[in-house]
Amino acid sequence: MSSSLEHKKAGPRALIAIAVMIGLVGLIYLIDNERFYLWMVAAHVVAIISWMAGLLYLPRLFINHMDADKAGVEIFKGMEHRLLKIIMNPAMILSWVLGLWLVFEGGHFSSGWFHVKLLAVVLLSAYHMILAKAVRLFAVDANVKSQKYWRIVNEVPTFLMIVIVVMVIVKPF
Repeated sequence: MSSSLEHKKAGPRALIAIAVMIGLVGLIYLIDNERFYLWMVAAHVVAIISWMAGLLYLPRLFINHMDADKAGVEIFKGMEHRLLKIIMNPAMILSWVLGLWLVFEGGHFSSGWFHVKLLAVVLLSAYHMILAKAVRLFAVDANVKSQKYWRIVNEVPTFLMIVIVVMVIVKPF
């Protein structure tokens, strides 16, 4: 399938996925209203896992992309684009939407641990934007970063994830 045709199909697929998700949320609310908050926590965790997987995998794709031959480079460009657009972007958006809903619903907005977690999530989102820019640069063969750079920055999401998990589970503040 050509890249152009694939891009044209992505929009309707995304709308269908959103409609299905909204339908599932409504169904869960109707069926298990008493535990709706817990269902949303579960959905938030799934979104975060998906987002983190992409944040950790995309720099590895960049490293392999830099070693690839001409045919391989085109394959990596497609993989990077699809990972960002189909998995990472929706997972980040869902993580934010559900996370903010959970914070307000759970009354955690004034908690100190939440402020530290929020800062870490903002930094994680900024890292996501750096990767998104890199996908655009790799797509036009304009990457100027080294493999060493991508190996080092690949540790950023791990550090931020540790901070976030400790804040949510331990709540030290």
